[in-house]
Amino acid sequence: MKKILIPAILAVTAQPAFASTKNVFSGEFYSLHNTDFIVLLAFLLFVGVLVYLKVPGKVGEMLDNRADTIKSELEEARALREEAQSLLASYERKQKEVQEQADRIVADAKAEAEAAAEQAKADIATSVARRLASAEEQINAAQASAVKEVRDSAINVAVKAAREVIAKQMTAAEANKLIDDSIKTVDAKLH
Repeated sequence: MKKILIPAILAVTAQPAFASTKNVFSGEFYSLHNTDFIVLLAFLLFVGVLVYLKVPGKVGEMLDNRADTIKSELEEARALREEAQSLLASYERKQKEVQEQADRIVADAKAEAEAAAEQAKADIATSVARRLASAEEQINAAQASAVKEVRDSAINVAVKAAREVIAKQMTAAEANKLIDDSIKTVDAKLH
């Protein structure tokens, strides 16, 4: 680096001196009254002090350190980017899995709801059939009860009518004879 830096500095510092209107070879240039020469000497002295104090090396070292720092930061940024990409891929995979699981849950819930609806329909149909059977039984029982009541009423009416007919046709002697026969029948059956 020093091999490149020193000639470049000398080339830059020599230009103001050569641009002067005074002749370099005439001896006027090397005079202390010549401001161009004084500026050239001061600049060369300044550059010499910088080279003696190893400022170009330190500047180069600082630049190299900064380049290394930037390089390490770039590598760290690449690593972070790769990590972020892997995290993103992982989250996308997880999101896809969660979406699939949610879809399965929704499908299962729909299937369960449909099954529950079918079961409810079957239960309602069974309940309606049971209620219809119960109603038919009640109707049959009511009908049987009504038939029995009609028979009982008919029997009662017939018995009353028979009693009235027998009472009108029977005399007291026949009634006494009928009572005696009944007592004998009961006596015979009890003994």
